[in-house]
Amino acid sequence: QVQLVESGGGLVQPGGSLRLSCAASGDIFSISTLGWYRQVPGKQRELVAGITSSGTTNYADSVKGRFTISRDNTKNTVTLQMNDLKPEDTAVYYCNLRQQIQFWGQGTQVTVSS
Repeated sequence: QVQLVESGGGLVQPGGSLRLSCAASGDIFSISTLGWYRQVPGKQRELVAGITSSGTTNYADSVKGRFTISRDNTKNTVTLQMNDLKPEDTAVYYCNLRQQIQFWGQGTQVTVSS
């Protein structure tokens, strides 16, 4: 069983930065694809950024050039550095781990507002 625990959300002004972290338990972290998703009320959860076990990354068009995903297999953590935040980035952000099945964290709120 895998458990994912996110941290780092909060309130930030437009143009500011936040760093989200996700700590994972279990022994399949290094061979798993990891991702950050976000969801706002009334909308489907969407992929923000993903990183494969080999380190290949992909990003939603809306965050390219502003967000960076990275992983540390020695610490079982995945982070999302978010810069130049915009009000439309406001959402609950979820960490995701996918191997043969997928697991989700509990979510962390990010609010971008002046």
